[in-house]
Amino acid sequence: MVQPIEVLLVEDDPGDVLMTREAFEDYKVGNRLHVVSDGAEALRFLHREVPYSDAPRPNLILLDLNLPGKDGREVLSEIKQDESLAHIPVVVLTTSEAEEDILRSYQLHANAYVPKPVDFDRFITVVRQIDDFFVTVVRLPNG
Repeated sequence: MVQPIEVLLVEDDPGDVLMTREAFEDYKVGNRLHVVSDGAEALRFLHREVPYSDAPRPNLILLDLNLPGKDGREVLSEIKQDESLAHIPVVVLTTSEAEEDILRSYQLHANAYVPKPVDFDRFITVVRQIDDFFVTVVRLPNG
């Protein structure tokens, strides 16, 4: 039996949040999806600051790069420099296909870089593949 995992989605586009929720809904395992809409909020969630004092430690982070305020690159850098968070896999899930964004994300130790498909069905498929890979293929550290 595959155990559900805690997933933190850092995404400011309500449409992409909705599609990601739909991809997770009723799909094989009841993974718990937590959503924050900007980089500063993501870091408050990860550091369990108010209002996230009881937030679970995510097993996986899906991170958009283009966020208001503190952008995804800054968030990724802070996560990977923090000893208590660095072990959490971060998948950059973004509309950018720019080579410099891909390179920079890997330089900042992203675990994967996935361009968001614009097609709804393809987006659902991609998110489910990410979910499937991190739930059934790889072994994740406990919180």
